[in-house]
Amino acid sequence: MAVSTATPTETAVEKKALIGKTGQEWLAGYAFVTPALLVVLVFVFIPMIYAFFISFTDWTGLQPPQEANNVGFYNYQQLLVDDTTVRDEFFRSIKNTVYYVIGVVPTQTVIALLLAIIVNQKFLKGRGFFRTAFYFPSITSSIVIGLIFLWLFNRDGLINRGITGLSSLVGIKYTPVVWLNDLNGLIHNFLGFFGLNIRTIPDWMKTEVLGQTIWQWISGPSVTLTAIMVLAIWTTSGTMMLIFLAALQDIPGQLYEAAAVDGATRWQQFRHITVPMLRPTTFFVVTLGLIGTFQVFDQIYVISQGQPAGTTTTIAWIVYRNAFKDSQAGLGAATAFVLFVIILVFNLLQRRLTGQNKSIN
Repeated sequence: MAVSTATPTETAVEKKALIGKTGQEWLAGYAFVTPALLVVLVFVFIPMIYAFFISFTDWTGLQPPQEANNVGFYNYQQLLVDDTTVRDEFFRSIKNTVYYVIGVVPTQTVIALLLAIIVNQKFLKGRGFFRTAFYFPSITSSIVIGLIFLWLFNRDGLINRGITGLSSLVGIKYTPVVWLNDLNGLIHNFLGFFGLNIRTIPDWMKTEVLGQTIWQWISGPSVTLTAIMVLAIWTTSGTMMLIFLAALQDIPGQLYEAAAVDGATRWQQFRHITVPMLRPTTFFVVTLGLIGTFQVFDQIYVISQGQPAGTTTTIAWIVYRNAFKDSQAGLGAATAFVLFVIILVFNLLQRRLTGQNKSIN
């Protein structure tokens, strides 16, 4: 049995040297992190705290902030409680935004995963080209893409021309329409095939809930909003693809080799190896998708500005319009914080549904 020959003095010196080294590493670490923390503090946290206090005032955004009056919870009351056009429009924007989220997030996640699996295949020739091609829409200006979509869906756009050409081939007369002016919801259009419309629906569907009838709540995304959803899916799937691709390349190849030896099919390998291994990445991608879709603004601003008839109004657009177009910065700040709470709730709900808390713990 070995006996330590170190004296108490030597042990104390070693401990002191270790503490000194740890302290130096601690100082070096914070020295590197401090600039980033200062940027986040100055440009994120301080403006957030200031905006929170602004949400309790009637500040117009034009006058000095100190001249604004404290109105308590009046801005939040307008948005959530009072039976006014402000509340009605806010809940209409919630409906549109939720339809947008439901339509975009699952679709872009599935497409991104499929694209990542495709470009990760070793037998695929020109993988670099396809990765670049799939990712390219994500780095293109959203303003430029929005203008392209405006042209595509215009009366003389490519879509109407294509439908006109196909109609002439089968002998059907087609009258070009401006797709981005169609305010009908997709669910309403579908139910219209079965004879259901505003004149034939039962009385209970005409009951008003939070400023809109039940029939309006189940309208589905409008044709215009659907076009914007297609744009968003096309421009964001490439970024999500790269995230999935990095995760796929991090899965050990030995797992697939062992599964193949055991007789597992490609589908079984995907189901029992790929999907479980990608679970944290999928959670991350869906979280990014939820945050991005709830904050959708630039496409709305370029293509529709909330029109037609408010069918493309989103919460982020309401924030912008209240704060900068209607000179109600206090109301705009309150709307932004309600949006923050909505995103937080959806994120927590997603964590619970996916069991991410258990996997982290």
